[in-house]
Amino acid sequence: MSNNENERVAVVKRASWFGIVGNALLSGLKIFTGLFAGSLAVLGDGIDSATDILTSAISLFAARIMNKPPDADHPYGHGRVETLAAKIISFVVFFAGIQLATKSVRELMEGGQNAISFLAVGVTGISIAGKLFLAFYKFKAGRKINSQLLIADAKNMRNDVIISGAVLTGLLVGKLIGVPWLDSATALLISFWIMYVGFTIFRESDVELMEGHDDLKDYQELFEAVNRVHGAYNPHKVRIRRIGNMLIVDLDIEVNASLSVREGHDIAVSVEQAIKESVGNVYDVQVHVEPLGNEECDERYGVTPKELASHLNGARDKEN
Repeated sequence: MSNNENERVAVVKRASWFGIVGNALLSGLKIFTGLFAGSLAVLGDGIDSATDILTSAISLFAARIMNKPPDADHPYGHGRVETLAAKIISFVVFFAGIQLATKSVRELMEGGQNAISFLAVGVTGISIAGKLFLAFYKFKAGRKINSQLLIADAKNMRNDVIISGAVLTGLLVGKLIGVPWLDSATALLISFWIMYVGFTIFRESDVELMEGHDDLKDYQELFEAVNRVHGAYNPHKVRIRRIGNMLIVDLDIEVNASLSVREGHDIAVSVEQAIKESVGNVYDVQVHVEPLGNEECDERYGVTPKELASHLNGARDKEN
């Protein structure tokens, strides 16, 4: 692995351990307080933090697999385990939401419980401060290394702040007006939010697992790079896919049919270098050379400059 890749794995491991320790402390404190004070909302918040321990552990496990070099079974390396881990995290988070929703509905059917204490309020305040710090740390680390896994985990931490804020609001309002079912109702709302977070994480990881790439800017920079290479014409059948934070590019270009194989190869190498200089985090570029004017009616799909322009114009029309 390159130094950059090793550094990236080290950042993921460090952030994962940080999340495990931080969430373990917060989860233990909230679960104990929820049981001691009889607050289902605080207990639910603690359970959500407990799932965050698991998500950080998944991140740590994924980082160890990412560290493996390419082999015969995985010639592109093991970077996609990061996306697979994000998908697993989405299921864990969603299941935790279902469990909390089930318990909350059961409590509401029994009339709820008016078990609100200043201890629960204080612990929830501590939770908000701790989750804010964890979310900021993971967002910063994830953006630094362009890690979908850490950013997904950071979003989960950020949403935990909203959850704890809802718990705190429910506790304070319930204390003031003495509504016995407010704690259980707050827990039910929290469960819906937890399930929503799990669903969004699931959706965000779909693009990479389905070999997609939704950043049109990369395609635009690629076509501009090819156009700067003398002797390279009509870039087409362009495909970009992501593995971890790296991009793999496939494209066809056309060259003058009278050129020698060596001259055509030199142009292809120049195209590869131009793309790597223009598009960030490129792992590999595969360039297929064709004679100028070549047409293939059964050619597989790939993005063309004309199609890219159509997409960009459509996006602008939607914005206007």
